[in-house]
Amino acid sequence: MLTGTSGLLADGTSRQASALEVSRSIAALTNWVELHHYRAYDPGDGNLSYLRHVTFGTHFLRRILTAVVLRTPFHIRPLIGIRPHTSTKGMGYMAWGYAQMFALTGEISYRRRAEHCLDWLMNNRSSQSEYFCWGNHFTFATRGGTTFAHTPTIVWSSLIAYAFLDAYHTFGEDRYLSVATNTAEWIMTLPREQTSRGTCLSYVPHTQESIHNSNMLGAALLACIGVITGNDQMQELATDAMRYTCSRQNDDGSWYYGDDRMYHWIDNFHTGYNLDCLKRYMDATGDTGYQETFRRAYLYYTTHFFCADGRPKYYHNTLNPVDIQCAAQSIDTLAFCGQFDDGSLELATRVAHWTIRNMQGSDGHFYYRDIGWKKIKTAMFHWGQGTMFKALAHLLAKLAVANAGEGTGFSTAHSTGPTSTRQ
Repeated sequence: MLTGTSGLLADGTSRQASALEVSRSIAALTNWVELHHYRAYDPGDGNLSYLRHVTFGTHFLRRILTAVVLRTPFHIRPLIGIRPHTSTKGMGYMAWGYAQMFALTGEISYRRRAEHCLDWLMNNRSSQSEYFCWGNHFTFATRGGTTFAHTPTIVWSSLIAYAFLDAYHTFGEDRYLSVATNTAEWIMTLPREQTSRGTCLSYVPHTQESIHNSNMLGAALLACIGVITGNDQMQELATDAMRYTCSRQNDDGSWYYGDDRMYHWIDNFHTGYNLDCLKRYMDATGDTGYQETFRRAYLYYTTHFFCADGRPKYYHNTLNPVDIQCAAQSIDTLAFCGQFDDGSLELATRVAHWTIRNMQGSDGHFYYRDIGWKKIKTAMFHWGQGTMFKALAHLLAKLAVANAGEGTGFSTAHSTGPTSTRQ
């Protein structure tokens, strides 16, 4: 754990200087995203290739195509017919980041851009449901099975609903709360695994798939919406779903991705999701029964997933790969959990420094991965650009609060704001 002294980070950098570096990174990143019209790639988009026609509709071949495109260290997508595209989750993260930047700076352009993204999301919800819910626009095949294009998932839908909920709190518009509430109502319709130690919400609507981070994402949203709207059923299900995952925490404070043996791995960004969601649940409900669960998970997270220089690890027990999603979620989670640990803001800033200096291109976009012998510089939209934008905006807001408290004179109105292609 890194700790700061009098506003200095462990490397001697002041928080004011850190805020300036983060602000410049945000400006370059936002400019890149807007110049590319919110389009890039996704790690799992292999089945957008024309090669999908030779999978003959089989899960095995779809999975091979997904994995080959995801893991090839060279930019093969244009060669096999995959064009840049817009991701629902990416648009959700951009909306979330814009709302945070508006709250921080008061610049009306950020509000307009947030509203653009939120309007787009309302017009591009899943065609498979009458509710506001979202998923990938491509078929995705993994060891857990095939999820077909436009199938809504609890992960995509919950994270996007959080963006709408944040927009409601920031802009005070009831329509955004209505969307988030409708998503929570959709979650109430999902299959559930009911056990003597709680209920697990399914990852997808067509079958039961019990995964810890997706269960907690849904549970936290139900808790937040349930408290705001006074919906007791949502709050009760949220409590039971949290009990499912918290009762299955490993002795060392970690969580597997899922209880099924094929899901027995421990990684950075899903652990970050779990911490965020448990904090959201506790903040919303006032339930203090999981404070020790949170403490143990947070300690595991901060001691297993970061190198001394701030480099984030993907898995708890290996150095490579460095993945941009892990970097973004690390910054976001550490900034979010600052009230529990005096060193978390410094660690979040250290991770941001490392990521900006090692994973951001001169054009402003963030690279996908560093696999040790090669940096894969492909621009992913939600997996990299959207997540990093939201995380850095969150961190900048936290640094502004810390700097104001120390009387550094840091101003949230900065001259290096993003150049917008939209007024």
